[in-house]
Amino acid sequence: MKWISKKNKNSLIVLIIIILFIAGLLDIKYEGLFFQLLPKSIQSYLANIF
Repeated sequence: MKWISKKNKNSLIVLIIIILFIAGLLDIKYEGLFFQLLPKSIQSYLANIF
């Protein structure tokens, strides 16, 4: 990671965090793998929200 400057490294980390957050929301919305691993009570609660 020597080729990435400190400023670019921080923006890259923020971009990765945003992408993971959006991926998590889409997984919950479309009931993907992560959603299916959750307990049924949490699944029903999240299904009511989304």
